Amino acid sequence: MPSLDAMIAVALAGLALSATPGPSMLYVLSRTVGQSRAAGLASALGLCLGGIVLAIASALGLAAVFQQSDWLVVALRYIGSAYLIWLGLDMIRSAKAESQVTLDVDSVQKRSLGSIIWQGVVVEVLNPKTVLFFALFLPPFIHAGDAQGAVSSVTLQLLVLGALVPLTAIPSDLVVAYMGGTMTRVLNRQKAMRERTAWAGGLILIGIALNLHLQLL
Repeated sequence: MPSLDAMIAVALAGLALSATPGPSMLYVLSRTVGQSRAAGLASALGLCLGGIVLAIASALGLAAVFQQSDWLVVALRYIGSAYLIWLGLDMIRSAKAESQVTLDVDSVQKRSLGSIIWQGVVVEVLNPKTVLFFALFLPPFIHAGDAQGAVSSVTLQLLVLGALVPLTAIPSDLVVAYMGGTMTRVLNRQKAMRERTAWAGGLILIGIALNLHLQLL
């Protein structure tokens, strides 16, 4: 099992990323406003299931890498940490500009709830940015002692930590699906809040990445 510190860090990072408006949030919002609250909830479920599929695939692939190549393990840890810092800096850099953008919900074709869930899975699984995120985000949190051990130990860590990423997005997706158009109006009015949220999220990501190596906490 991953350490409690690793699980807390991954959960915080997931919450920081899901709390800021992005493609996934707008996708759920479009379904809610364009069709119904149930459709929004179905799209959120689809995205979550797609994230879990990616978590499983990433765990199986990365576990084999961890078992076969020591130097690549170390490289992935540092690359992953650098990627977290880059994500944090990018959130801070674009905080002001993104907060001024008026969120607009696109019209959607009405579908059955089953079709919406499946569409959410496909959207998440085929998103190259999400695939890259899982590949680079997880390695820094794997315990060094276990990296040289059995594949099953590393796989379990990767599965648990990977599953936390889509699960931490559920609260924000549920709020978006439930509030619908009200959420759009709130986000468009509260531009200062959006900027502060982006700053907070960026600083959290940077802090987590630095703590992985400096052990500040």
